[in-house]
Amino acid sequence: MSEHSIIDGIGAAIPTPNLDTDQIMPKQFLRGIDKAGLAQGLLYDLRHDAQHQLRPDFVLNRPAYKGASILVGGSNFGCGSSREHAVWGLQQFGIQAVIAPSFGEIFYSNAMNNRLLLVMLAEADVERIMADVDDPLSSTIHIDIGNMTLKSRSVSASFALSARHQRMFMEGLDVIGASLAYQEQISGFQRQHWQARPWLQNIAHDTRARLNAGKS
Repeated sequence: MSEHSIIDGIGAAIPTPNLDTDQIMPKQFLRGIDKAGLAQGLLYDLRHDAQHQLRPDFVLNRPAYKGASILVGGSNFGCGSSREHAVWGLQQFGIQAVIAPSFGEIFYSNAMNNRLLLVMLAEADVERIMADVDDPLSSTIHIDIGNMTLKSRSVSASFALSARHQRMFMEGLDVIGASLAYQEQISGFQRQHWQARPWLQNIAHDTRARLNAGKS
């Protein structure tokens, strides 16, 4: 069994339908030039009040859900803009998986390509899982990526993943790592391409050099 094949963790329910990426990661946290520091912005307006103080009743602020690694969300989770920061912020906060009846299409691609597992289940199953995790004593969820199964206190369900996404999770790869697994084939294609079309190799560099030479 791969070390990446199991996610076991505390589940926290955020039942809001159509929770969009602007709410997951508000615009004021998109000013950086890298991925750092996004955890503080995650669900900021839900986690904080108008005075920027933590709301003690919000699920991720409650002591019983400290360290929660699985979110249970409403339908169309992650709709809205294409900002990948929403995915990075969830991961930096410690979230490894989101369970919901449906997801925004772009968010789904961003999440899976970054190895944030999205599990799509029937709405009735999701509602039962939400009821389970509402009790801190039964908030643990077990996800087996190899067998594509999930268990909570009252739900045992199967879910679907594409073969590519399942392999990425099992092997601990994001989309860049998955692409680099084909490095030998990529290099082979590159060699054949330049052998067949040598006049195209370095054409941009050579053109710029000629233009610069003409200016001197």
